[in-house]
Amino acid sequence: MAVEVLISKGVPEGHILFLNLIASPEGVAKFAERFPKVRVVTAFIDQGLDEKKYVIGNRYTDLR
Repeated sequence: MAVEVLISKGVPEGHILFLNLIASPEGVAKFAERFPKVRVVTAFIDQGLDEKKYVIGNRYTDLR
């Protein structure tokens, strides 16, 4: 994971900004638990994950 590489190179967690487009509540919680000092900016938090661990209602990548 990119955050781990940055930390291993000596970048303090508090200086890292994680930017993404779509997140799930579960993913945000797990990421925050693992990297509590990393700031996270996301455009959209979806309703959750399905049984395959895909974001539910992902209108950006659902090509069906």
